[in-house]
Amino acid sequence: MSETSAGAVGGASGGGWRRATGVAGVAIGVLATGAAAGVAIERMTVGRGMRRKARLALDSTGPYGTLRGTPGKAYADDGTELYYEVDDVDPDPATPARRRRLFGRRTPAPVTVVFCHGYCLSQDSWHFQRAALRGVVRTVHWDQRSHGRSARGAAQVERGEPVTIDQLGHDLKAVLDAAAPEGPIVLVGHSMGGMTVMALADQYPELVRERVVAVALVGTSSGRLGEVNFGLPVAGVNAVRRVLPGVLKALGQRAELVEKGRRATADLFAGIIKRYSFATRDVDPAVARFAERMIEGTPIDVVAEYYPAFGEHDKTEALAHFAGLPVLVLAGVQDLVTPSEHSEAIADLLPDAELVLVPDAGHLVMLEHPEVVTDRLADLLTRAGAVPAGATVGGYGSSSTAQPG
Repeated sequence: MSETSAGAVGGASGGGWRRATGVAGVAIGVLATGAAAGVAIERMTVGRGMRRKARLALDSTGPYGTLRGTPGKAYADDGTELYYEVDDVDPDPATPARRRRLFGRRTPAPVTVVFCHGYCLSQDSWHFQRAALRGVVRTVHWDQRSHGRSARGAAQVERGEPVTIDQLGHDLKAVLDAAAPEGPIVLVGHSMGGMTVMALADQYPELVRERVVAVALVGTSSGRLGEVNFGLPVAGVNAVRRVLPGVLKALGQRAELVEKGRRATADLFAGIIKRYSFATRDVDPAVARFAERMIEGTPIDVVAEYYPAFGEHDKTEALAHFAGLPVLVLAGVQDLVTPSEHSEAIADLLPDAELVLVPDAGHLVMLEHPEVVTDRLADLLTRAGAVPAGATVGGYGSSSTAQPG
């Protein structure tokens, strides 16, 4: 959408706002077509009070997103405070002596696995993988700017600058400098987090060459996101592409009103979130609610300021910096947000990479089929020498059970 048309949609006048909300309703209606029928049936059979009680029960009993590590803060080049947590390896009394014999007095820095989350999520989206790797390998989990526990982007709030994928690459470098300043690194990114990893490689190829020992790219894309149809018919997706940037800009300017609207239409949005997050029909309701909470927790103005960055994202050439490394490329076959064809395109450019396409999986494959993602990630870490071949990495839980095992 041109600046002129975006301005017309997002005008400050009351008429402009009414037009914007009307267009928003059309756009959301198109996106919600598949979900709305199920929501309507639920409304007829389950009262609003009962649904609210069910959500509260899931929130209070679900174990997801409760894992915490040692907190830390990094600072981006514009001053934005970035929150991260570190899970260290469980100490082994026999290790120090063995390391002294092999390496002299200086203990080598352990491998650090750095997890980067996606758009409208937080570090907690890696819950299952974090639980499985706890104590086995040093991990860092961080929140992207304006997400989770990180601060709002200073450049966006103070100067109105757009978010860029390049900025996220610089943010990741700041987190590495603070949380893993030395030693080998494994980079793991989902969706926007995978794009962040590519941006880091593009801007700091020497860091990749000297310190990165493996990479996992989960449900992500190196570019051409403007061609994604989100599972919609041609007419529907063209309408969404035409109006959505301006609509989001307008909604972001009335964030307080929109947040009230989101709460009032929580059931509808829950249906949309589930459709675009999962493909499995019997996904654990607590997992679905967990994903819903993360996405709902992203303010609408943050959603709006990030959206344009994806159309401009192109880091295809940066993939060359991963050549020769152990690389895992994994995606859900039914991902409607970053279709598996984008992962296949990445794997084509990295012929030595392991490509894993998970049937009956959507965009949040690490929550929907955690055992598959954890298994392939553990294998990647073993191949990279990040964990010994004899280490026990548990497949922590399954999305089709109410409680992780």
